[in-house]
Amino acid sequence: MISLSNLDLIIIFSLFAIILFVGIYVGRTSGKNTNQYFLSGRNMPWWLLGISMVATTFSTDTPNLVTDIVRTKGVSGNWVWWAFLITGLLTVFVYAKLWRKSEVKTDIEFYELRYGGKPARFLRGFRAVYLGVLFNVLAMAGVTLAAIKIGQVMLGLSPVTTVVIAGLITVVFSAIGGFKGVVYTDFILFFIAMAGAFGAAYYIVGLPEIGGLESLISHDNVKDKINILPNFDDTETLITLLIIPLAVQWWSSWYPGSEPGGGGYVAQRMLAAKNENHAIGATFFYNLMHYALRPWPWILVALASLIFYPDLASIQEAFPNVTADKLGHDLAYSAMLTKLPSGLLGLVLASLAAAYMSTISTHLNWGASYVVNDFYKQQVKPDASEKHLVNVGRITTVILMIISALIALTLTNALQLFDIILMFGAGTGLIFILRWFWWRINAWTEISAMIASGLISILISFTPLGDMLFGPEGLLPAYLKFPFVVFVSTFIWLLVTYLTAPESNTVLYSFYKKVQPGGPGWKKIVSQAATENVAIGSTSEKWNVPTGILAMLVGCVFIYSSMFAVGYYIYGNYTRAIILTGVTVVFGLLLKFLWKKIKGNIL
Repeated sequence: MISLSNLDLIIIFSLFAIILFVGIYVGRTSGKNTNQYFLSGRNMPWWLLGISMVATTFSTDTPNLVTDIVRTKGVSGNWVWWAFLITGLLTVFVYAKLWRKSEVKTDIEFYELRYGGKPARFLRGFRAVYLGVLFNVLAMAGVTLAAIKIGQVMLGLSPVTTVVIAGLITVVFSAIGGFKGVVYTDFILFFIAMAGAFGAAYYIVGLPEIGGLESLISHDNVKDKINILPNFDDTETLITLLIIPLAVQWWSSWYPGSEPGGGGYVAQRMLAAKNENHAIGATFFYNLMHYALRPWPWILVALASLIFYPDLASIQEAFPNVTADKLGHDLAYSAMLTKLPSGLLGLVLASLAAAYMSTISTHLNWGASYVVNDFYKQQVKPDASEKHLVNVGRITTVILMIISALIALTLTNALQLFDIILMFGAGTGLIFILRWFWWRINAWTEISAMIASGLISILISFTPLGDMLFGPEGLLPAYLKFPFVVFVSTFIWLLVTYLTAPESNTVLYSFYKKVQPGGPGWKKIVSQAATENVAIGSTSEKWNVPTGILAMLVGCVFIYSSMFAVGYYIYGNYTRAIILTGVTVVFGLLLKFLWKKIKGNIL
């Protein structure tokens, strides 16, 4: 437990005051209607939306998660989420413009644009609750859990006290300010969070016990943890940390913020953009910052923690006030922050508070948008006025906060929650990619995939079947658990797709005319429409998905090489760093050329 100076307290309370002021100030216009409350009138510029996405994903649980991964699996263990860059850039160069064209209020509303009849209505309502409430509160619980651990380690606060203080401020400005309040405060919170993360890493690496970067990297507790790529001689580790994430996970699994084809709060920001080009710019800026730059301060603090706290016992000894159910490797990040001096400590605590508020406020507004627009308005009160819907949104915001806080009090670590959410989304991702470009996918495809992935995940995670298949003496190695769920779920939804009737031509024609997805997957529908003299195509726009996929691949090389270059500069391996810098420049120029082609096609 640490003592805060007057300077620290001034910094922290100044942040709280500014955030509350912004939320209340913009709330005057946000409450006019649901379009303003959830999308801010669809007039947001790319840079503001991009910064908002970066701030949202810079949550209190993210440095804790990275610390847990680095301490237990090394730096290369981060491939479990680095692989989602492929998903992110596919969204940038293929799906961002499609989402903006759809003009839906939420990505869940997409279901009744793409599908028809009772199955589509059911899917929209069920997914609104399933994602907007169940999965959303789980994600928020993980963020709140991190805040609880920070409160315990750094301030000696009880879990309940932390939840009340952190949650109350966030829920007030979120409920009042709506989406505009979230985005505007994100802009402020982004810079505070980044300054805190880099300031903490710089100071901690310079501590006498560590002695700078060179001493840190060469320390016996650290040197076997720094490899960016896993050991190629260790087959099981290679498959688990690199091959499965890159070959299977990125396209097959749903995860908040990394949905294949875009979705969730990322889709919300694309839908709020001024136009398609602003949607593309926002998502690219987010992916660049999220992967290339931001992880390294967290990684450095995680590596430094191995010198001070090499195991869980040392953390427990240093912080005996931490309850046993909250003890985990992710605590090491908060433990290292207790070594910061006055002033910087206040800034870092303010940055963690900023990260918490940014992420929670986004999830609250996003989840409330699902409940209001896709469940309450559709299933409960279709004739509700806009003012009434905004009030329901504000009440929902408060309820979601309370539920997530209660769940957070029962959790142990962030990695535990990450694995659960990842497993439950396994096998559904390919549908989100293909449904825009293959006419044969229908509502039953998504319903069957959702049910299959959930049931299979439960069976192999919480029943004896899991031990029989993937236990110590199981039939299959443990690293095949995730691909197993993907394979079985995919087989089931493909079978259901061909056993059920396709969507009606009326629905398919309407969707194609609205979005103009193009491509060979719609050739049959375009031909049928021409035969029936139904105008659904546009000759003014070239199908640029192949160019978009090429841009995705080039963009991946650009961002990965820049990320690795930063890492090797930190490690002092300047030869590799300079080579990778050259690769970054070359592929950056190539990406610029491809981006112009894509942009030109949608003007």
